[in-house]
Amino acid sequence: MAVLNIRVDDRVRDQLKEMADDEGVTLSEFVRDLLMEAVVPVYDEEQVRRRSEEPAPESMRLVDRQVLSLLHRILARVLPEDANDVDGDREYQLMRAQILEDGFTGEYSYEVAGFRTELSRRDCKRVIDILQMFRMLTYSIDHLAKEGTPVDEELARALEFRGFDFNDSLEGHMADYVEFQMREPERWTELRDQVARADGGNSHWPMLDTYLRMLAEYRRIMDGRERRGGLDRHDYLLSAEELQQIRDARVHPSRRSED
Repeated sequence: MAVLNIRVDDRVRDQLKEMADDEGVTLSEFVRDLLMEAVVPVYDEEQVRRRSEEPAPESMRLVDRQVLSLLHRILARVLPEDANDVDGDREYQLMRAQILEDGFTGEYSYEVAGFRTELSRRDCKRVIDILQMFRMLTYSIDHLAKEGTPVDEELARALEFRGFDFNDSLEGHMADYVEFQMREPERWTELRDQVARADGGNSHWPMLDTYLRMLAEYRRIMDGRERRGGLDRHDYLLSAEELQQIRDARVHPSRRSED
């Protein structure tokens, strides 16, 4: 395995070490994962296929089988006689109990049907970071307009949140998390109109790579401010030039002009 030596400021090293400790991994492992994120494509077809549904377990602990079987038998007793929703009817629940009690491992898919693979903590955090970035972009654009120096329409549109691609398994899962975050009317109010304009949060095109490039530039800008000392709420607002920098980051480096 190749060795890569990287020099960073002590402050950056300490921050990376703290983040690695939070993840429960070594500093080398954490930095290697970050580099892999930058190098390995987000969209892996095999990974996307696997994410569609949680695979059935090949085996289950006896105690888990006992608990689940008991729950199925309880549900079978309390379901109304004409039950016909996602829980099925009495016979359906008793069948699932029998599968567990008799250990029919080939039928364990009944227990995970409809369950999706987990959206990792890192991907959940990515969604929140992306929403927070677009919140600050929106606040900044509104602030500049109130100050009498509005940005042009093209820039404002380019800096709107466009949702995630429903046709991609990972991004579709992220879109569901966005909807979950917005389940309460008072949360993320400044982004709701943008989600509505984006076909209810469906970008119809993969957006995660684009958002991550924008987020990297946004973090670079904010990191430069934090070095100067504490921040108050106005320090989070971005100038027109900084908004343009984030807008430029939307374009993949291979497609940017060398001018």
